[in-house]
Amino acid sequence: VMDNASDVTMFTLSGFNVIINYRFTLFVLTFVCYCVIVQVNVTLILTIIMDKSLHEPMYIFLCNLCINSLYGTAGFYPKFLIDILSTSHVISYAGCLVQSLVVHSSACAEFSILVLMAYDRYVAICRPLVYHSVMNPQRVSALVFAAWMLPLTQFIVTTVSTSTLRLCGSQISKLYCVTYVIRKLECTFSISTVIFPAFIITFYCCHVLLVIYSYFYIMKTFLTSKKNMEKCMQTCFPHLLSLLIVVACLLFDLLHMRFDSGRLSESVRNFMAIQFLLFPPLINPLIYGLKLTPIRNRIQSFLCRKSY
Repeated sequence: VMDNASDVTMFTLSGFNVIINYRFTLFVLTFVCYCVIVQVNVTLILTIIMDKSLHEPMYIFLCNLCINSLYGTAGFYPKFLIDILSTSHVISYAGCLVQSLVVHSSACAEFSILVLMAYDRYVAICRPLVYHSVMNPQRVSALVFAAWMLPLTQFIVTTVSTSTLRLCGSQISKLYCVTYVIRKLECTFSISTVIFPAFIITFYCCHVLLVIYSYFYIMKTFLTSKKNMEKCMQTCFPHLLSLLIVVACLLFDLLHMRFDSGRLSESVRNFMAIQFLLFPPLINPLIYGLKLTPIRNRIQSFLCRKSY
């Protein structure tokens, strides 16, 4: 791999240097984990698609959340599993840009879909009389389309911009590619290296505030009685827990990328870098599958039929 800007065609992923001694154990654990992620998400998607009584906005948004988990993890796990057993941990320039596009757009689409779920609960609980006219099939389709296209468009623009940079290095100190790390290899400092991430972080922080405000308003509406509050918590708890998990995982990753001065061990840095590709895709389907009664009942009835 050449260090001359015009000759950088491959990147070396140096995050793998510390896993050589336990790579077979890590491979087995990662493979099992990825299989579980695929299984729980596919189960929820098929349950929602096959049961017409679940063809409601909330479950359609949930189905998209699970599809997004499969999309994001597909951009990381297959390559990661190959690299664990490989002796050379390299990725092509084009492959690196595609991986960063998939991982970033998936992380941001997660926030967009969580906003839609919060909006759906807000209309259903605070404005029930107009729910069906507001959340009609056409609007739901438009919202889902926007939730996917907005992050995708943002990161296509960012990826195209990144591909034009003059790079003076080929070492990526992570287990996978992210735009921020590629941009740090730029030969001369560019203001866009600061502006692009700052804009996107601010934009999706507003998403988080919007979700929190929606649920705060819902809880305020339900404070009138204990029974209503219990119903509110049953409906909103899975959404809030999902948001908390996603925000916590991404926040740790952002903080360690921005402020890590080398005091953390490589293993800890690796774990912090992959946790948002591990916990949300794994935990979200379990939360919704266990907490949302219609989905839980459908899965249970299907399993009972299979056992006979």
